[in-house]
Amino acid sequence: MSINKALVAQRFAKAGQSYVEHAVVQKQISAQLFEYFKTYCPQNLHSVLEIGCGSGNLTHLLESYFQVEQLFLNDLYADVDQHFINLKHVNWLIGDIEQLTLPQSLDAVISSSALQWMLDLPALLQRVYAALKPNAYFCFSTFGPDNLTEIKQLTGQGLNYVGLESLKRQLEQQGFEILLIQQDHKQVYFDHPKSVLQHLKATGVTATAQSHRWTKQSLQQFYSDYQQFYDEQGFGLTYHPIYVIARRIA
Repeated sequence: MSINKALVAQRFAKAGQSYVEHAVVQKQISAQLFEYFKTYCPQNLHSVLEIGCGSGNLTHLLESYFQVEQLFLNDLYADVDQHFINLKHVNWLIGDIEQLTLPQSLDAVISSSALQWMLDLPALLQRVYAALKPNAYFCFSTFGPDNLTEIKQLTGQGLNYVGLESLKRQLEQQGFEILLIQQDHKQVYFDHPKSVLQHLKATGVTATAQSHRWTKQSLQQFYSDYQQFYDEQGFGLTYHPIYVIARRIA
């Protein structure tokens, strides 16, 4: 499906405050990615770019551990800076990362739960590779094809996610050495299908549903159909994170 970046920015800006509270899975994913990052990356990173910094889950972990002299933070909307008032020396890159000029000679590019929104991922991978110093790191998480599969099955709405093997191939084609690539499936449970939709809205994920309009009838149908995803823990929703630590070889 095509992605309307302006709509994505609008939805995430709207969800700015609720995201912090509701994006529990995204926070867990950032924490896991950061553990991998620490394992592979040296502690003295001069310059780092983060793509899609959001509410700062990954940024604040980075700042607490690494000595970063130049930190470039990217997101689609300017209001995102409300989550970073305690951070000094931030270089803001506000806008669509696919359209922006990237800073050069970076020690690392990091990103958590953002790259699934890219329209042309191979082109971005190529530009990230060019922006990195030799032997510098590209550390990110994105989502795989099983992500929010329940929603896609019932509404037909969702992103076209890249699978692990395809992602691996795309990275290697751009010249990256893959140090780690792993995937995981996380289940989140809710007391009612309505809560599932509220959760997605609160985390900005409804930006995929550009043309989807709920009616009273279609909502009732959705609630009814969602019963198939019920077990003793509640109504399940699947997240499918993929973690990558890659390095520019030359």
